[in-house]
Formats: sequence, structure tokens, C-alpha cells
Amino acid sequence: MLVQRAPLAGYTHYEAPSLWPRFRTGDRLDLSREPDNPHDARAIAVRWQQHRIGYLPRAENDAVSQAMDEGSRVEARIGRLRDDPDPRHRIEIEVFLLP
Repeated sequence: MLVQRAPLAGYTHYEAPSLWPRFRTGDRLDLSREPDNPHDARAIAVRWQQHRIGYLPRAENDAVSQAMDEGSRVEARIGRLRDDPDPRHRIEIEVFLLP
């Protein structure tokens, strides 16, 4: 079940710019909770093939972080790629709650 669509936060601060030509719509993304993150106790890091590319946006990560903390299985993928001059609009992430 699709539970969230969100832009990738932190695109320019991690490895996403150098990996941009390799990304494809539908690519699997790995999500990992970072409860000790000093900027956001609900932080969820996003990785593509073991490369950190950013985070789920802080303003939109409550439901997914709560589900992960409760042991629910989640899966994510690249839902859309746009060659937008604003890096905040380049990658849209889709997050699914698994049965």
C-alpha cells in the first residue's frame, strides 16, 4: 500500500548529484531510521545502492517513522525523476507499507 509520496530532502548535501545520471524511475531505495539524529528524532535516511542520497522530508516523516519504529515493513522506490533546476524537485520518493 502506497503511504507517502515526497521529494527527497538534502539532495545537494549527499551523493545524489554525482549519482543523478544513474538513477531510474522505479529504482529501489533503502530507508533507515536515525532516532539519534541531532536535527530530527524522526529522521529517515534514504540510500540508493548503499549510497546515502538524502532524507525523507522532516515535515512529512512522522507516519513512516512511527510505522518503522513499530516494526512495520516499509519499502521505497524512486517514483519520479525530473531534471528540474531546483534540486528539491528532482527526485520523488514513493513509500509503501508491506503486509
